[in-house]
Amino acid sequence: MDEATPTPLERIRLKLALAVGENAAFDGWSLKAVESAAEQTGIDPAQARLAFPKQPAQMFDAYIHGIDAALEAHFTPERIDAMKIRDRIRALIWHRLELMAPAREAVRTGLSIFAMPLNIPLALAAGWRSADLMWRLAGDTATDYNHYTKRLILSGVYGSTLLVWLDDQSEGLMETGAFLDRRLADVMRFEKWKANWKGNELHRPSLTRFLGRLRYPAR
Repeated sequence: MDEATPTPLERIRLKLALAVGENAAFDGWSLKAVESAAEQTGIDPAQARLAFPKQPAQMFDAYIHGIDAALEAHFTPERIDAMKIRDRIRALIWHRLELMAPAREAVRTGLSIFAMPLNIPLALAAGWRSADLMWRLAGDTATDYNHYTKRLILSGVYGSTLLVWLDDQSEGLMETGAFLDRRLADVMRFEKWKANWKGNELHRPSLTRFLGRLRYPAR
């Protein structure tokens, strides 16, 4: 979430967000879902209409903001510090799915809305924001290119897991859990390979040597 103190309307929007998602499962991403959420949460309907976006794509983005806020509130340092990094990431993704469970059909609709060409920039921004939050909650402090690669990889893992979750009818979401574990295992193998590659001076490409060869080609 942004470090700036939220405005009163932003606080109302966050309070409404998850309830809007639950109602959007029946009413779609619509004003009716907002009004039902206002009644459910005890918020004045006029304030709710003012605080929440009107367009479906922006409504779904506001819902994702609410999921992010709930995730951040749940994963306090005391809750997550004792976990290994892989367990932290898994717990963060799994809890997101638990938070979205009451709105699963609305999430399916929201993703379809995000897939429309006009909404792709908003979808990419939302995905990056959520991946960045999960890494920060997991304790990542990278500022080099790893900052970006980690978030791109996590966006892919989370996005693919989300698609499996949408259609998972197995008991206890076993199929989703198994899929997520396989993807995380792939990521850990990649990270191990990357660390070995970076630490191997013999095989690591040298930018200086490469540029030198461009200037003075081998005969």
